[in-house]
Amino acid sequence: MEYKISGYEPEKLFHYFEEISAIPRGSGNEKGISDFLVAFAKDHGFWVYQDDVHNVIIKKPASAGAENAPAVMLQGHIDMVCDKRAGVEHDFERDGIDLVVKDGVLTANGTTLGADNGIAVALMLTVLDDDSLVHPALECVFTTDEETGLVGAETLDKSQIDARIMVNLDSEEEGVATVSCAGGVVATLTRPVVREQVDGATLTLDISGLQGGHSGSDIHLERGNGDLIMARIIEKLMRTGAPHLVNMNGGTKDNAINRECTAVLVYANVAEAEAAAKTAQAMVDDVTAELEVFDPGFTCTVEVVDGASVEAIPDADARAFISALRLAPNGVMRRNVAADGSVEVSSNIGVVQTSDDMITFLLSPRSSITSLQEDVKERIQTLADAFGFNALFENEYPGWSYVEHSHVRDVFKESYRELFGTELRIESIHAGLECGLFAAALPGLDAIAVGPTLANVHTPDERMELASSERFYQLLVDALRRLAA
Repeated sequence: MEYKISGYEPEKLFHYFEEISAIPRGSGNEKGISDFLVAFAKDHGFWVYQDDVHNVIIKKPASAGAENAPAVMLQGHIDMVCDKRAGVEHDFERDGIDLVVKDGVLTANGTTLGADNGIAVALMLTVLDDDSLVHPALECVFTTDEETGLVGAETLDKSQIDARIMVNLDSEEEGVATVSCAGGVVATLTRPVVREQVDGATLTLDISGLQGGHSGSDIHLERGNGDLIMARIIEKLMRTGAPHLVNMNGGTKDNAINRECTAVLVYANVAEAEAAAKTAQAMVDDVTAELEVFDPGFTCTVEVVDGASVEAIPDADARAFISALRLAPNGVMRRNVAADGSVEVSSNIGVVQTSDDMITFLLSPRSSITSLQEDVKERIQTLADAFGFNALFENEYPGWSYVEHSHVRDVFKESYRELFGTELRIESIHAGLECGLFAAALPGLDAIAVGPTLANVHTPDERMELASSERFYQLLVDALRRLAA
C-alpha cells in the first residue's frame, strides 16, 4: 500500500498502524483484524491462539540470553469507537479510516481515528517483527470489544497466558504511567410506548458543535452533554406550553459524552409553535453563555414548520422520559479530596433514542470503589422504578487496585528517567482498563498501563502525536531490554 506517514522511526510502527487502519474494526466487527493478526503470526512462525470472539494471543520466544527472564505480556484491544461528524459519508462496517497527516499530528477525515487502541496493535506487531531487540519471552494479547465493556478480555481463556508481568498499552499520555483504574457498567433504561396521531405545527431543535469526549477521562472537564441540554429545553417547553414529543435522539455510545441531539415536538398550531421557538431560543442563549469557557462550539438551531401530521409519544410517557433524563446521574459525583482530587465516582448519559415503540437511554456509571459503584446502580434502579422504566445492567467490569510494590513500574520509571531526563508520572485514571480483569484472573500479576499521547479519543477530533509515538516506542523497547536482564 502507499503509506502517508513518513519521517518517523521505526518506520514499521507507522506502516503497521496504516495497515490496520485500512481494516474496519469497530466493536463487534473484529474478525478481519483478528484474522490479519493470525496470518501475521503464521507468516513469522509464531505460536498463535484465536478464540471464538476473535481474541488473539501471539507468543514470541525470548531473545538469546534472556530465556530465564520472566515472560512479559503486552496487551491492547483491537476494536475502536466508531463515530463521525454529521454529514460525513463513511461506512464503518466496510470502509477503512481515511488518515490525515498534518504538522506532526495524525487525525482522520471526519471520523474517529482508532489510535485508541490501534497504536497498541501497531506497537506489538513492530516488536514481534524485530529480531534485533533484546526482550524476555513475549505474550502479545489482542482483545476484542473493549469499548463495549471489556467483553473480549472478560471472555478470553486466561489459562493460555503464562506471564505474570503485564504492560497494557492503552494509556493516552506520554510520560504518565497508569497504575489503577475504575470499574464500570452499562445501564440501559427502556419504556415501551404506543404512539398516537397528532396534527399541527412542528418545532425541531438540533444541537451540535459540542466537544464530547471520553466518559471517563474527560468527565471532569464540564463539557456539555447534548442529551441533557435537550432535556432541559424540552422540560421548559412542557412547563410553559402543551407540546407533544415526536422524537428525541442523541449519542451513539454509552461511554462517549454526547455531542449532538435532535428533537421534534408538535404544537396545536403555528402560533403556539412560534411562541415555543422564542422560549427555546432564549434557553439556547443561556446555555451558550454557560458553556462559553467549557464548550464554546455549542449551537442549537430552532425551526418551525406548519401543517404536520405525526405519530407522537403519549404525554405521560414523554413527561416521564424527560423527567427521568433530568434527574439521571451525570457528571462527576465524588472526588478523592483526601488525595489528589481525582474522580472516584461518575456517570454519563451517552445515548438517547425514541423508536416507533420504545424509549431508551444508556448510562455509563464508573467508580474505583466497588461499594460506591453499587450505590450508583441502586440509584439508577430507583430512578427507573419511579418513572416506569425497566433497567438492565450489563458488561460490568472490575476496577484495578494500586499495589505498593511493582517491579515493572520501577523498571519503566528508571527507563524513562535515563532516556528523557525527567520523572515518569504515576497516576490512577477514572476510565476503565482491561488490567482489572487480568489481575483478577492471574494471581500475582504485576501490571502497568502506558502509551503515547492521544487526544479527544472517542470523537472525530481524535488525534495522535507522531513524535510521541516515536518516543514511546523507544521507552517500550528499553523497558523490555531491562526486563530481560
